[in-house]
Amino acid sequence: MTHYDVPLYEGPAHHPTPVAEHPDGIRLLEVQGVRVLLAPRPGPVSAGLLFRVGRADETLATAGLTHLVEHLALHRHGLSDLHYNGATAATYTHFHVDGDLADVAAHLNGVCAALRDLPLERLETEREILRTEAAHRGHGANHQMALWRYGARGHGLLSYPEHGLWHLGPEHVRHWARTRFTRENAVLWITSDTLPARLDLTLPTGPPHPVPQVHSALPQTPAYFRGASGVVVMDAVVRRSTAAGLFADVLGRVLFRELRQEGGFSYTATADYSPRDAGFATITALADALPQKQDAVVGGFVDVLAALRAGRVAQADLDAVRTAKLRRFETPDLAAALLPAHALSLLTGHRRASVAELTAELHAATVADLHAVAEQVSADALLQVPTRGADWAGFAEAPQQSAEIVTGRRFPALDDSGETLIIHPQAVTLTAPGNAVTVKYAECAALLVRPDGARHLTGFDGFTLTVEPTLFPVTPADLAVIDAGVPAHAVVPMPPRPPEAVPQPNTGRARPTLWKRARRRLRQG
Repeated sequence: MTHYDVPLYEGPAHHPTPVAEHPDGIRLLEVQGVRVLLAPRPGPVSAGLLFRVGRADETLATAGLTHLVEHLALHRHGLSDLHYNGATAATYTHFHVDGDLADVAAHLNGVCAALRDLPLERLETEREILRTEAAHRGHGANHQMALWRYGARGHGLLSYPEHGLWHLGPEHVRHWARTRFTRENAVLWITSDTLPARLDLTLPTGPPHPVPQVHSALPQTPAYFRGASGVVVMDAVVRRSTAAGLFADVLGRVLFRELRQEGGFSYTATADYSPRDAGFATITALADALPQKQDAVVGGFVDVLAALRAGRVAQADLDAVRTAKLRRFETPDLAAALLPAHALSLLTGHRRASVAELTAELHAATVADLHAVAEQVSADALLQVPTRGADWAGFAEAPQQSAEIVTGRRFPALDDSGETLIIHPQAVTLTAPGNAVTVKYAECAALLVRPDGARHLTGFDGFTLTVEPTLFPVTPADLAVIDAGVPAHAVVPMPPRPPEAVPQPNTGRARPTLWKRARRRLRQG
């Protein structure tokens, strides 16, 4: 048996409170104030302890805080024969373990003990580990969609680096663990019909936290923006429903048929349905393309969306995806397989239907229901295109510049870039021929401060700009105006840059454009 540095407890877990029996055979108990879901299956036991806290609960300045707590909570387990891991998602954190009941209890006890008393002596080391992980982490084709849809807060933070890893101290991490990783914000699931002996789920107490408020950075939809070459991506937020899940599968099926099998334009063409919160889900679709085929893929992609919006949903496609979904309910030990989804629904406040109800909804779904979802998708669509745009298809270009330019002290660039920096007591603007970006201090999601004087500001709307003292004739007094205007909680002290990373005017080599990265992913370092 695996040994842990934390002791095993004899606690009140031996006296659980029955709460409910789900129609699918899932038992809901309350153990030491934590909701616990049980459903048996043969073989090794799996368990997952979920907390209702994730990336979307942070700010851009504290991004990575939840990830830090997760890593610290798992540190003491070290090398183990157990299969275990942790994951930080947008709205939840999940600690998962496989083993026998005794191993599962020991692991869960260790996680809870660590959350009660984090090994903060490991903070600097874990920070370095997470920064290394981020430096080598790949990003999916849809990585920028959250940024453009939500801006630099809430769900939009999934598109941004974890800036909090540079400066958050022990008091920040300890407070986050004590207020967010609480019994009221936790659900445990176990693939067993009994609780493990000597299980101790002692956790801090605190108010339950609802899912984060949703903000939009898009003034109108459907909208588009130009993204990476070689891929077309679309997402849309729709109301959660069985019909919406079916529509996503039909959309993926039709895209694959039209763009790969018949057109030969794409290798990958697919779609996905992912719950966002209790009431809404995100439908995401993508198709790849070679450079010479990108226009054809954009056209074919838009044609598929238009056909479904017009009601041309084939009964054969609906029947095919419906059959595939119904087959999932034939999974052996179905109740145990449903435990993670039920746990997440409890965390987010979503009423999860029984298998009988879901089966009835699948049988009852019609092409008219899917047509209604297609209309929702078309109205809310955000399209990432690699080419000239999508105005011709009725998509409005997402904002490329700020609507407001402040007045104040003007600082023309020291080189011939044509850029001008304008500093005002309430905002800063960076202008260039045909473009302007403004960040208001009161709406600044993060201000990255470099020892060499550079200031990088990101607004809640996702627009960014950089003030480089080597490129504009600003003085420490001018920088002090920015520093005084931005709220202290948004300030992120950054480490020194290598001399070669500090841009210089008139060097004969390209320097970074300080405004063109508006609403683009920021790089760490």
